[in-house]
Amino acid sequence: MATTTAQAYRQFIGGEWTDSAATFEDRDPFTGETVAVVAAGDADDARRAIEAASGAFEAWSASPPAARQAVFLKAADLLESRHDEVVSLLARETGCGFGFGMFQLHFVPGLLRQAAALAYAPIGTVIPSDTGKFSMGLRRPVGVVGAIAPWNAALILSARSIAAPLALGNTVVLKPSEWSPVVGGLLWGEIFAEAGLPAGVLNVVAHAPGAAQPIGDELVANPAVRRLNFTGSTGTGRKLAEACGRHLKRIVLELGGYNPLVVLADADLDYAVDASVFGSFLHQGQICMSARRIVVERPIADAFVERLAAKTKTLKAGDPKEPDTIIGPLINEDALATVKARVDDAVAKGATVLAGGEAVGPCYLATVLADVPEEAEFSQVETFGPVVAVEVVDSAEEAIERANATAYGLSSGILTSDPDRGLALAHRLDAGIVHVNDQPVADEPQMPFGGIKDSGFGRFGGQAVVDEFTELRWITVQSGSHPFPF
Repeated sequence: MATTTAQAYRQFIGGEWTDSAATFEDRDPFTGETVAVVAAGDADDARRAIEAASGAFEAWSASPPAARQAVFLKAADLLESRHDEVVSLLARETGCGFGFGMFQLHFVPGLLRQAAALAYAPIGTVIPSDTGKFSMGLRRPVGVVGAIAPWNAALILSARSIAAPLALGNTVVLKPSEWSPVVGGLLWGEIFAEAGLPAGVLNVVAHAPGAAQPIGDELVANPAVRRLNFTGSTGTGRKLAEACGRHLKRIVLELGGYNPLVVLADADLDYAVDASVFGSFLHQGQICMSARRIVVERPIADAFVERLAAKTKTLKAGDPKEPDTIIGPLINEDALATVKARVDDAVAKGATVLAGGEAVGPCYLATVLADVPEEAEFSQVETFGPVVAVEVVDSAEEAIERANATAYGLSSGILTSDPDRGLALAHRLDAGIVHVNDQPVADEPQMPFGGIKDSGFGRFGGQAVVDEFTELRWITVQSGSHPFPF
């Protein structure tokens, strides 16, 4: 049963808070207490949301850039005014620790203010014509955008999924994860409504655990939806890409990553350990950019591994509402079971546990593995949890080869005291993002964020996002008449 302090939330469709046929309980992953009672949407709710978005598109797309900009600037201010409430909600709904919650509350207002500038970003071009026509390449909004956001960095990734499409003049239907329906979805209905966003421009449809498919199917198949974006697992992303292909519908995919951090022999040892711990264990490793494999050159390997294991053992696991907790709960019991099973499988096949390696309540201790064999499942797929494998190599050449030995290609890092050498090696890493002298978990709202290979395609951020969520049209004007051959 829901607790008396749990707030009730309805769907946000057409500017109105509306009921659905059922509800579900949104629970704290650490305590199990009910955080909110949320309307459980279905395909009919998704259809109504798409109709509302379609009906609002013409007026919103024709609105002056200054009007769209003003909404985003106000939304950023409103989010900041609710700072303490949202940090608390991130902890209670997603198990987010204080540090990562503060980071999200710093990042997202900046993302919204960057999006405010996107209202002026779709700039056209005059194209020289050999026929005497006045030829133009003009960008216009695509229409309704379906946004499917994950739970892990719930505030950041839900904001990213809607910000650029809205600022560029599109309308949006947002489907948040069932594990973060409020802070990853319905919160935006509250904030943007108060910021002055017209009714129907943003719609939010939540759903119960295990009930995503009918809403996703409607977003893919409904002809009014002209673009989708999805952040989540590679498996689900592949299914969405296949479905969108059948409907000739473009989608931006930001998927999983088996992200390498290369530590060269000339790296500063203390910095390398600090960077590795942060990049591996922030938000208990539940970040698409988290370091999954640390590849270290042999001359410093023994000292590095010793210090890495020692520091990892100091990371406090427990209640994310306590400010000094580093390792909070995994998002649900299935996630905890998956992490445990993959570590156990790796150990059974020959891996060594240097730190951690066990669950404590709903938390899995920060874990460092060595000698993980290729046949272990952990070596082959992204494991979304606080576990990193260390691999020792004999040269920088071998380090790059091992870093690239994965089907994924999202983020990566190279640590070295020679930035020029680091840059040269960066060009050889198969990843959409490479950070020289930093770990893989780094982002800015204006940067072109995305991966290659099994980590997806398309980009959020920067000028690239304009290309993703607008259509380029060729328009000509013929002055007078010209002859035709028949």
